[in-house]
Amino acid sequence: MSINENISHSKRISSVIAASSGNLVEWFDFYIYGFAAVYFAHNFSDASSPIVQQIAVFGVFAAGFLMLPIGSMIFGSIADKIGRKSSMVVSIVFMALGSFTIAFLPGKDIIGDFAILLLLAARLVQGLAVGGEYGIAAAYLSEVAPKGKRGLYSSFQYFTLIGGQLLAVASISFLFLFFSVEQMQEFGWRILFFTGGILALISLLVRTFMSDDSSEELKKYKDRGSFKALLQSWKSVLLVLGITAGCSPAYYIITVYSKVFMINNGIDSHIANNIMLGALAVLFIVVPFMGALSDKIGLKTSLLIFCVFAFFGIYPLFTLMKETYNPLFLFIIIAFMCFMLGFYSAVAGIFKTTLFPPYVRALGTGFSYTIGAALFGGSANYVALQFKERGIEYAFFIYFGILMFIAIICVILIPKKRELD
Repeated sequence: MSINENISHSKRISSVIAASSGNLVEWFDFYIYGFAAVYFAHNFSDASSPIVQQIAVFGVFAAGFLMLPIGSMIFGSIADKIGRKSSMVVSIVFMALGSFTIAFLPGKDIIGDFAILLLLAARLVQGLAVGGEYGIAAAYLSEVAPKGKRGLYSSFQYFTLIGGQLLAVASISFLFLFFSVEQMQEFGWRILFFTGGILALISLLVRTFMSDDSSEELKKYKDRGSFKALLQSWKSVLLVLGITAGCSPAYYIITVYSKVFMINNGIDSHIANNIMLGALAVLFIVVPFMGALSDKIGLKTSLLIFCVFAFFGIYPLFTLMKETYNPLFLFIIIAFMCFMLGFYSAVAGIFKTTLFPPYVRALGTGFSYTIGAALFGGSANYVALQFKERGIEYAFFIYFGILMFIAIICVILIPKKRELD
């Protein structure tokens, strides 16, 4: 019997909503730091230059990403040993703790250098939480989904992940309806983190009603949730790493670097931000539909469509962006890339979970992905800007093309018969 196979239809729906709501909240809490950092950097750095202040605070932001693999190891192992639900509950408790800590954290004027150290500690806690969330959510959504609808159900992981990004941006815009920039710098940013903490507690309450029989099913396996057991699935680990090495940078190139690219080519930052918000909204909308489509055409086909597009299409489209200053045309280009990204985002979770047996599914999915994302995805913007600084921006796309070629090979090598089947 498969995990969560006997859950009723109504319980499946409510469980998907509960799991997805928590995923949205965790990513909202994680992303709000990056979007709000410019407003609270002066509270934690003694530097006189605002740029240096931001570098210090964004250094803490980057440290959070480095904790993703560790979080995936800790919470993924827990999920494979004692059950998905228990691990998801603990994960969101950690996120609430990190958010509330930042919301009430004294500044450097009160506790001196301890302010930035405590900020780092809180950020590391958030990194642990969201790192664990990825593998658990992917495993749970794929297991709770009925056969024939796994693509649709699992697509809600990225649907809510993208929703967390959009909600983070929208919440800042909402606060500006009531507060000035000075008020945002003084106390407004704390409201964002406090809200994130409250949302995490609400999601914690909702998750307690999730249906999950994984704890009983997993007891059948002796070495569940261990790296010893994961070593038996080393081929799957390499496949996920290879696909993530290409698709994770592609995700950040399209959803993040596009904005930087436009601004560096003379587009007003406010216009560039609005273009990206519109394009992200397109991605947000299409992901569930792409998930349903993947159930018809297969997840390998969906992955291959995006990988081939990214290999052949991203560089020409960026070259086209460099030659235009028309906001509408730029939006069309980036929205199209986001539309194509939907083929990957819809199946990004499910393709990983199908490759691992249930007793290492959360650990294998989370660990394999976060290692690839930390090495290649998180560094994409930095690497691209390094090439641009040296006047060879096109070389970055050669580097990216190599990664995408590796990803295409790995997609082709995904076995027809997989563990979740």
